Amino acid sequence: MEFRTLPVKSYKLDLRSARGTRLQRGLLIRLLRVATLISFDTIALTLAWNVALVSGTFINSPWTQNQYFIFLILLIGIGAIANKGLYGSGLHRRNYLSLINAVSSSNIFLLIIAFFYEPDSYLSRSIFVLFWLLSVTFICTGRVIFDVSTKLLRHQGVIRHSAFLIADTTEQETYNKIIQKQDCYKVLGSADASCLDLNNREATFNYLRQQGIEEAFVSWSSIKNRLYVCWNFQTAGVILRILPSLSEVSHPKSQMTMVGQVPCMTIPAPIIAGSDFWLKRCFDLFCASVLLFFLSPIMIAIAISIKLDSPGSVFFKQKRVGLHGKYFHIWKFRTMVSDAEKLQASLEAKNEIKDGVLFKMKNDPRVTKIGRFLRAYSLDELPQIFNVLLGEMSLVGPRPLPTRDVEKFQKKHFIRQEVLPGITGLWQVSGRSDIENFEEGVQLDMTYIENWSLWLDMKILLSTVRVVLQKSGAY
Repeated sequence: MEFRTLPVKSYKLDLRSARGTRLQRGLLIRLLRVATLISFDTIALTLAWNVALVSGTFINSPWTQNQYFIFLILLIGIGAIANKGLYGSGLHRRNYLSLINAVSSSNIFLLIIAFFYEPDSYLSRSIFVLFWLLSVTFICTGRVIFDVSTKLLRHQGVIRHSAFLIADTTEQETYNKIIQKQDCYKVLGSADASCLDLNNREATFNYLRQQGIEEAFVSWSSIKNRLYVCWNFQTAGVILRILPSLSEVSHPKSQMTMVGQVPCMTIPAPIIAGSDFWLKRCFDLFCASVLLFFLSPIMIAIAISIKLDSPGSVFFKQKRVGLHGKYFHIWKFRTMVSDAEKLQASLEAKNEIKDGVLFKMKNDPRVTKIGRFLRAYSLDELPQIFNVLLGEMSLVGPRPLPTRDVEKFQKKHFIRQEVLPGITGLWQVSGRSDIENFEEGVQLDMTYIENWSLWLDMKILLSTVRVVLQKSGAY
């Protein structure tokens, strides 16, 4: 059989072959870290054993007379620490509870060996107890010294791993912040997902090699042919770190669980239910009662002003969509002429909300003189305190919308109806009427629901006072 050598230009590596695989960048630093930690642990265990021999009750035995037993002690101690993965990077080596567990386990194992090695002899229990206490103390102290020294060096820009980020341009800033929090990387550049396309891939990996990139952080959505791309990173000697989607990274209530050997992230449903609901409800009842007591004189004065300004009722009642899509009537001080709702159809063409879901006009001709003042300071919303007392609304939450607006909802928008609507909310303190896109407002509502706490409610209420006094975005 005759073998023929292929021309160099047409030769391509078989993906099943290990040929062409480069050593990982930064391997020397990682080996140096492991060697340093093992050295620290060796010194700590040796020192602990020698101090225990001097301080404990001395009994003639091979353990106290034969210096070669120190090698067995080191082998078992360092082996137990390595078995727990405590020579790994980042949080692994700083898991002090696991470190204490590993050292304690190795000491128990040594005691078992000592018992079976000298079944007819007494063992110096004080030496073994002292060794256990000292080995835990010295090893943990060594880790603290190592971690503090590493941190100081990294603040000086030393021993940082060079990294490159590949993600959508809109996500890069957020991912960058996540990477920087690790305090061990130096991000040398970033690119969008197109750099991993088949046509750009070779140029990308050549660039990573030229820049000496050790690790690449790639968003999950940026990798299409995942197995092939992972192979490229491996053969390029670049460690690949796949970042989960931003919604999983940033969600504060996400929970990681294991299903078999597969890590799965679960996120609680975006609702305020159970004990959270009743806590929020009690807070609303207390605050609404206090507000009604102090604001009653102002509300009476407003009612008289409305009656004197224009014909019609003092209050305006409108059907709104509330919790679970149920209808209720919202109460406000009247700020428009009596037939305002009938006139709205003729003004739809002048709607300033881009997607048309809501209706907003800066110079709405239907608004009365006193109405403009009330709207400027959001005083027209005060009667909704009664809606709060009746349990139809909350002080803070997504604003309840008219049926006309809800009819234009997409399916994803109905999630905001799974919590009690509010007099004010994150949307209102983040721009009020200046937000021209309904999707932006919905995103703010979802942020509120997902991050809800009583403290957040109090912050929004305080921000509402500031926004109202500044008349920010009100019309």
